[in-house]
Amino acid sequence: MNVWTFTGNLGRDAELRHTQTGLQVTNFSVAVRSGYGEREQTTWVKCALFGKRAEALTPYLKTGQSVAVSGEATLRKWQGQDGQDRFSLEVRVSEIDLQGSRDTAGGSAGQQANGRQAGAQEPQQR
Repeated sequence: MNVWTFTGNLGRDAELRHTQTGLQVTNFSVAVRSGYGEREQTTWVKCALFGKRAEALTPYLKTGQSVAVSGEATLRKWQGQDGQDRFSLEVRVSEIDLQGSRDTAGGSAGQQANGRQAGAQEPQQR
């Protein structure tokens, strides 16, 4: 079973788009902190939320918003412009919970969008 649950803050506003088949997908990045003091580090996680929830939640997924996310994690390898191998941590979101409140998000504390997406879904295209 591949389920990773984490909390963090959005690094920028989420972006809604549609796949070639018309499926909604919202992409956003979450900064996840670990460690303390001098050993604290931040890991950036690229997230993709599919379906009607993607469209409904995009207005609330704004820079700085604190979120709790669960989903299937993958490590994607790619080659940078300098020819060096790079890696990115990516999560296909199955559950998301907006933590706290954001004045600019227009939402209230504890808004939830939990639950698994039904049906087979096409993979995220990059």
